[in-house]
Amino acid sequence: MPQSTSPKWPAGHLFAYFTGEDRADGERIRFALCDGPGLVCWTELDVPALAPVHGGARDPFLIRAADGSGFHLLATDLRVHGSAGWEQAVAHGSRSLLVWDSDDLIGWAGPRRVEVMPEQAGCVWAPEAVHNPGRDEYLVFWASTVYPEDDPAHLGPSYQRMYCATTKDFRTFGEPRVWLDKGYPVIDSTVVEHDGWFYRFTKDERLPGTPDAPDAKYVFVERSRDLTCGEYEPVAQGVGRGGAGVPGLAHAEGPIVLRAPDGLGWVLLLDEFGGRGYVPFRADRLDSPVWLPAPGPDVCALPPGLRHGSVLPLDAAECTALRTLIPSEA
Repeated sequence: MPQSTSPKWPAGHLFAYFTGEDRADGERIRFALCDGPGLVCWTELDVPALAPVHGGARDPFLIRAADGSGFHLLATDLRVHGSAGWEQAVAHGSRSLLVWDSDDLIGWAGPRRVEVMPEQAGCVWAPEAVHNPGRDEYLVFWASTVYPEDDPAHLGPSYQRMYCATTKDFRTFGEPRVWLDKGYPVIDSTVVEHDGWFYRFTKDERLPGTPDAPDAKYVFVERSRDLTCGEYEPVAQGVGRGGAGVPGLAHAEGPIVLRAPDGLGWVLLLDEFGGRGYVPFRADRLDSPVWLPAPGPDVCALPPGLRHGSVLPLDAAECTALRTLIPSEA
């Protein structure tokens, strides 16, 4: 179902998220409903959390099928709680992404693991997808570390870069290729298409204090007329960092971009992991060089504890159906 410019669209929003590795059940996909056109009042839905058996699921991404046939949910195949830790996850993690399918956003079939990277890869993190109308296919993208063929134990240095592959059905994928390689680690890309431009928001994953990297651990924005090409022009740097009297975040990841509920520009949600969770920013245009903190809870207010996820706009019928999953005491 394409997005409409009608004031009745969207009728609500569905947030897919996880809560973190601090709890044994924190790396499972949960859902919250905002039953109304704003982004203020959210209620966790009373549905079983989604995760593979004896595994974890993080960084969920919801996408509506372009032909209106249903929905897909992508996630990182990773459980950090009780594991060997982050170094193991980077170098010897899953080379697959997790996929669920649904007709109605209520019942989910899956997950299935889809291997998208060769043995030289150490991980597949934070997969997302965007429909490419010019080719009637989806571009799926994720972050991976990759090691030389003569380093099968993955002992040498590597860094995260963004890879991509095409699919029509989220079952069969084309060959992966590099989509974004800055020569330093980047993760968590998300893409918004508007007025013929594809805007790409990505986290600079360099360590704070890295020489010549004042925007380390914040988000940068680029754009291109061609979704699949490697040439994107810069738009904004250090989004979420603040400065010059503007309050900022300690660090930011998991960007989510939405039209502002009042129709005036755009809202960017940034996950201040280990801090306040998701914090909203605003800009009049996607090509704005500056994103400012949203001026009040009337624009967007999110419950605490939500980690890297995605938000799907809903129509009235979808809101009505999902309303049945609100706990009776809510």
